[in-house]
Amino acid sequence: MTEDMPRKLPPFVTREFTRHKTRVYYFRKGKGPRTRLPDFGTEGFDEAYQAALIGSPPPRKAVAGAGSLKWLIDRYRDGSAYRGLSEATRKQRDNIFKGVTDKAGDAPYKAVSRKKIVQGREDRAATPAQARNFLDAMRGLFRWALESDFVSVDPTAGVKNPLRPKDGGFEAWTEDDVLAYEKRWPAGTKERVWMHVLLYTGLRRGDAVTIGKQHVRNGIASLRTEKTGTEVHIRILPALSETLAIGPTGDLAYIVGENGRPLTKESFGNMFRVACNAAGVRKSAHGLRKIGATRAAEAGATMRELEALFGWTGGTMASLYTKTADRKRLAMAASEKIENAQRPHLDSSVRGKSGNSQ
Repeated sequence: MTEDMPRKLPPFVTREFTRHKTRVYYFRKGKGPRTRLPDFGTEGFDEAYQAALIGSPPPRKAVAGAGSLKWLIDRYRDGSAYRGLSEATRKQRDNIFKGVTDKAGDAPYKAVSRKKIVQGREDRAATPAQARNFLDAMRGLFRWALESDFVSVDPTAGVKNPLRPKDGGFEAWTEDDVLAYEKRWPAGTKERVWMHVLLYTGLRRGDAVTIGKQHVRNGIASLRTEKTGTEVHIRILPALSETLAIGPTGDLAYIVGENGRPLTKESFGNMFRVACNAAGVRKSAHGLRKIGATRAAEAGATMRELEALFGWTGGTMASLYTKTADRKRLAMAASEKIENAQRPHLDSSVRGKSGNSQ
């Protein structure tokens, strides 16, 4: 009962109700100005009350000053250049910007030099992917700032991306890995659906968790990729069609969790890794995408065909797979030529030995 009784208010504070029956509090000393206070008993009330009591203006939340790096980032995020990015890219850049503003948000953006950008890259050198993401975010920011006349020089111009790992990054699955996974997760398990969607569509995790029946017409799945916004068209191969028919799948997404509901790409990535580990495959969803690209390239897919299938642009990734496949084909062809060149000599040697034995 005592909890329902109103607490005694400090001097000069009144409690009122708006026309919407909302309780509000004001400070007024004599005939002085009325000052709105936070709700009585909440965080910030005492500070605001003491400020009003001595005649100081009420405390305000700090706002990034014009000319600061945080101010520039906020302007960029309000503009069409940023809004035109995919949701995945915006999320990625927001994470980068948060780290930047936490460390140097109050610094003048015009003081950001090429040297500082390089230092930011080097600070992340232990994780090359993070270093590249940092550069992409800062390039986007300062290219927009240059175009909008906020700066006269782009400090990211000429700053190179970190070298990619010589091991090729994520390790590709092998055919033995695929067989091991399928043995552990047979048809009729959600884990089998997960792997076959990735393997037979070549989609990234963020797109693999969204593809569903609504994307498929006449055996062709069409959707716009999350990362690049590129439209891809993928034939639903018989092996995948058979797996999807057995299921389990969801109404709007083929990939589902325990409750039959769609998964976020982060949750799916974690769950898929657990499923891989259970099958003795210590590799990732991205590595499975690699074997799909390798299969396509070794089957003779051209660069343009690979780009259309996997949603790549710029030729770099497609060229990597076609060159590797071409090198393998050339090596096999060279081996065959060597064998053919040696065959007459080997055949004559065999005939000679046969003649001697007689």
